[in-house]
Amino acid sequence: MLYNYHTHTSRCRHASGTDREYVENAIAAGIKTLGISDHAPYLFKNSDYYSTYRMFTDELFGYAESVRALAKEYEKDIRVLLGFELEYYPDLHKDEMKFLSQVKPDYCIMGQHFLGNEIGEIFCGRFDKPEQLSRYVSQVLEGLKTGDFAYLAHPDVVGYNFPQEHIQKEYLRLCEGAKALHIPLEINLLGMLTKRHYPNKVLFEIAAKVGNDVVLGVDAHDPKYLNDKALVAEGKQMAKELGIKLIEQPFI
Repeated sequence: MLYNYHTHTSRCRHASGTDREYVENAIAAGIKTLGISDHAPYLFKNSDYYSTYRMFTDELFGYAESVRALAKEYEKDIRVLLGFELEYYPDLHKDEMKFLSQVKPDYCIMGQHFLGNEIGEIFCGRFDKPEQLSRYVSQVLEGLKTGDFAYLAHPDVVGYNFPQEHIQKEYLRLCEGAKALHIPLEINLLGMLTKRHYPNKVLFEIAAKVGNDVVLGVDAHDPKYLNDKALVAEGKQMAKELGIKLIEQPFI
C-alpha cells in the first residue's frame, strides 16, 4: 500500500497515539504518502453545541503545525500531507472552508455521518426510514459537486437496513454521481477490521459495474493499523473478487 489519506489523531477524542507514531508506523509499512485527516473542527451557528467526535476549533493551528513539522522532519522517508475528514452541511460549508483555509490544508475527504447540519438531525447509524437514505445520497452528491473533497470515505456507512430495491437504487445513484464527478469511493478498512456493516459488497458490486475509481482507506484510529498488512491484503482481495481496479498510486 503506497498511500493512505484516511488517518486520525487523538484530537478527535476517539483515536489514540501520537502524530509521530502514525508517521513512523506508516514508514514501517512502506507507505510513501500519508495523509493525516482528523475530523475537522466545525463552526456551528449554535455556539452552545459541540460535537464530541472532532477536534476543538482552538486546536486547528496546533494540529496543522504538528503535521507540517513532521512532514519536514521525515521528508526523506515519507510524504506527509495535512488533511481533514469533513462533513458537508449546506448552510455552513462556505464558512467552514474559509475557516479551514487559514491552515491551507492539502485536501479534505468527505465523511458524512449526518443529514442537514447535524444539530437536531439523526446520526446515520440510526436511520430507520428509506427516505433518509435518499436524502443522505442527495446531500453527499451536493457536497461532492463543490469540488472541495478528494474522495468519499465509507460511502456505504448507510443503507444496510432498508428494502434491497431501494438500497440498490440509491447506491446506483451515488455511484453514478461520484463517477460523473471523478470522485473516488473508499473501501474502508476500519469497517473491515472491526466487522462493521461496511464495506458493503452490494455497493461495491454496483461500483464495479459503474466503473468508479476506488481507494483503500485505513481509517486509522490507532497507529498500528497503518502497518496491518493482513488487513490491506483483505481489502485488496475484496476489490479483486468484485472486479474493482484500485487506484494504486498516490493521487493527491
